[in-house]
Amino acid sequence: MEKIIKIDGKELKMRASALIPKLYRYHFGRDVIIDLKKLSDAYEKSQKDGSEFSIDDLTVFENIMWLFLKLGGEDVGENPDEWLDSLDYVFSVYEVMPQTIDLWKGNLKT
Repeated sequence: MEKIIKIDGKELKMRASALIPKLYRYHFGRDVIIDLKKLSDAYEKSQKDGSEFSIDDLTVFENIMWLFLKLGGEDVGENPDEWLDSLDYVFSVYEVMPQTIDLWKGNLKT
């Protein structure tokens, strides 16, 4: 599945496929399914009661975004830090996170 998002005034392509769990394990040594479930739960909780994301939630989000963009063919550098450092401003997690979660959920359905 693919999705176009807008970050830093640019349209970027994110892509999710069956390769994501393997790439996520390779790059981050973690299970993407577990991490995305926790992230999805944290997002839903933030929408219900206004709670903030933990540092771990934000790190997972940044890592997943980087991987989805990398798989989408975007030039995001060698790691999430390089990608984040290349942005001219901080983007809204609350705008981009639901799109990222939706992309993953759509990928699971297919």
